[in-house]
Amino acid sequence: MPRKRTVPDEALLSTALSIVRTSGPDALSFGSLAARVDLAASTLVQRFGSRADLLRAALLFAWDRLDEETARACAEAPSGAAGVVDLLVRLSGQYDAGDSDDFADQLMLLREDLRDPVLRARGQAWLDTLSAAVEERLDDGSGDVPGGVPGLGELVVAQWQGSLTLWGFRRQSDAVTAVRRALDTLLARISVAS
Repeated sequence: MPRKRTVPDEALLSTALSIVRTSGPDALSFGSLAARVDLAASTLVQRFGSRADLLRAALLFAWDRLDEETARACAEAPSGAAGVVDLLVRLSGQYDAGDSDDFADQLMLLREDLRDPVLRARGQAWLDTLSAAVEERLDDGSGDVPGGVPGLGELVVAQWQGSLTLWGFRRQSDAVTAVRRALDTLLARISVAS
């Protein structure tokens, strides 16, 4: 009969993700995780198999959390351009305004997501879902930004991600302010052009 798990997978993966976020993917090992969760490294090996599987599980856990937050944000965001901006600004709130290195640290996770086909597929699915949600808000909203334009959601999401990258270099304001300004500018220019 297997022993009862004293530490649930969610707690282990949350701690593993914390290690990756603060010290990078190379810092995650069964030993480093064991030291934080008061379990033997051999117990973690039995649970996760390999270090690569542990890293993938931690990053899939991060995708699960992002999917949940995205679903909540989509459910609460109103229609129209203002709803799109609110939705993407809310998702930008994950970056710590008080820690200038937080965004750069998140890029270490992106590297792993791009290298692993399973994680890359999760990212593509998330982008597709988010792009569709943006298009839906623009299609349903009354206002100056035209709805019904195929690909507009992906364009807006790309602008959002680009604005975060530019913010990471410039740091002239907090991420939320920079994102709001960039998206408002893009949607205003689309409105004028239509």
